[in-house]
Amino acid sequence: MQSSLIQLLVLAGIAIFLILRLRAVLGTREGFEKPPVTVPVPDNRPSRRDFEVIEGGPDRDITDHVAEGTPAAEALAAMKRVEPSFSVGQFLQGARGAYEMILMAFERGDLEPVRPYLEPEVFDSFAEVVAAREAQGLKVEAQFVGLRELALHGAEFNPDTGEAEISVRFTGELISAARNAEGHVVEGDPKASKRQRDVWTFGRRMGSDDPNWQLVATGG
Repeated sequence: MQSSLIQLLVLAGIAIFLILRLRAVLGTREGFEKPPVTVPVPDNRPSRRDFEVIEGGPDRDITDHVAEGTPAAEALAAMKRVEPSFSVGQFLQGARGAYEMILMAFERGDLEPVRPYLEPEVFDSFAEVVAAREAQGLKVEAQFVGLRELALHGAEFNPDTGEAEISVRFTGELISAARNAEGHVVEGDPKASKRQRDVWTFGRRMGSDDPNWQLVATGG
C-alpha cells in the first residue's frame, strides 16, 4: 500500500513538471487564437525609371493611328496640350457613329436631326441634293449594312485660334435604291449592297465648352 502511494506521488510530480515546462515553452493563450500570419505585399509602385519611360515615350493614343513624328501626329499632340482630356480613340468611335447617322439622314432626305453636326455650308450642300431629288419625284430607300474601314486620314491644328480639323477615311457598305413617282427603281439596287468610300473632315475649336465636332468637308 505504501509502495503504491509512493508511485502515485512520483507520477503526480512528473505530471506537474511537464505542465510547467509546456507553459514555459508555448506561453499562455485564452480561447482559440490563430497564430499571426505575415503576407508579403508586393511593391507595385512604378519606379522612377518607369515614370521616365511613360512620360518620355510615345503617346500610344496617337501612334496607334498615325506614324510618330508626322505632321498629323504633331497636330494631334498639340490638340492634347490644349485639351488634355481629348482622346483620338474616343474621337474615332464618335466619328464611326456620326458617319452612319449623317449618311443615312442624307440618303433618306431627312437632315434636320443631324443639322447640329454639320457645318452650315455642308448642310446647305446636302440640302440642295435632297431638294433636287424631291423635285424629280425620287424617293430613296436605304439601309446601312456596316462599316468596313475606318482610319485616321490626316489632322491639322492652328495654335493661334485653337481650330482643329481631323480627316477620317470611311468605307461603308449600304443598300440604296431610288424610286421614281411610279415606284420604279431608277438608281441603285434594293437587293444588293454597295461599298461607298468617303473622306470626311471634322472640325472643332479645342478647349471650348462644346464637345461636339462638326462635319466641315466631304470627299472621296
